Order: sequence, then C-alpha cells, then structure tokens
Amino acid sequence: MSRTVLVLNGPNLNMLGTREPATYGRETLADVSALCARTAEQHELTVEFRQSNHEGEAIDWIHQARGRCAAIVINPGAWTHTSIAIRDALTASELPVIEVHISNVHARETFRHHSYVSGVAVAVMCGFGTNGYRLALEHVSHLLNNKG
Repeated sequence: MSRTVLVLNGPNLNMLGTREPATYGRETLADVSALCARTAEQHELTVEFRQSNHEGEAIDWIHQARGRCAAIVINPGAWTHTSIAIRDALTASELPVIEVHISNVHARETFRHHSYVSGVAVAVMCGFGTNGYRLALEHVSHLLNNKG
C-alpha cells in the first residue's frame, strides 16, 4: 500500500514569510516543506510537496495522485473559496483529503468563510499556523494505520 502523500499548496503560498506576516507568520514555504519531510519520516510516509499559482497545473497533480498516493493534504489558498474545479478533482481522486489553512479563515473576511474543499475533506486544519501541516500528516498516518 502506498504511503505517499501529495502535499499541495495553492496560489500565493510561495510568498509565505513575506506576505502578510501578521496573518501567515514568518515561516517560508521551504520551512513548511522541511516540517512536512520531518513529520513524514517520523510516520513512515513519503511526501510530494508542491505549490502552484496555476489552477490547471494543480488539477493535473491531483489527477496524477489517483491510484498512486495514499492521501492529499491541500492548502488551496484562495481556490478554497472559488474553485469548483479543484473540488471536483479532489473528489475524482478518490483519496482522503485533508484541508489545511494557516490562518483561522472563520475569523477573517466573510468571503473566506465558505470552502468548496471542506465538503470533500475528511478533516480540516484551520488556524494552527504551519503546525496544521504536521497535524494533517499525523492524521493521514492515523488513517492509514487504522484502515480496515
């Protein structure tokens, strides 16, 4: 059984550490990647860590995960609130999906309160900072270890 997890980051997450540090913190996407790699190693997982500002590219990666990966951890960024296409791709992947948001989107602007992704996710990590990625990968390990 595959223990590979696609960790997918949406638009503007390449700007972590410099974009709105009061909201998103000073950790960079490279720091998040390193956190995911450490967590994956502790739980005998393999991580494919990716980021794109291009919706079609992200959808292609989600499609490629089907049948190859064990789960998808996704921080869809603004696509959370706008992309039915990302939601449909996640559904088509037939994989467990865990949605991650660094900030508490429910304490922010009203338009951020709706997520197209949450309805297809097995869990949502919201407001834990970058620690949400660690929690998401730990939950994937829990799901895989307790499957069946």
